[in-house]
Amino acid sequence: MLITTKVTAFAAALTLSASTALAGGYVAPVVEVEPVVVDSQPASTNAGVVIPALLLLGVIAAIALSDSNGGGGGGAEPEPDPEPVL
Repeated sequence: MLITTKVTAFAAALTLSASTALAGGYVAPVVEVEPVVVDSQPASTNAGVVIPALLLLGVIAAIALSDSNGGGGGGAEPEPDPEPVL
């Protein structure tokens, strides 16, 4: 009778441990996917190129609109046009 009790106790322990091991069944692991963050800044012009280009355009316009006759005389009056020869 002693052997039967040991076998019964072992069978009961094995049954209880097997039932707890399989409780709930197989569950696939949950993998959380991190969202991809895209930097959505609007396309802008490069101010490092635009500002010097505007300054250069201003200098060219100032040179084109100047009254200088190229003589570099400063305050001298311009020479009158020569009389046409007939």
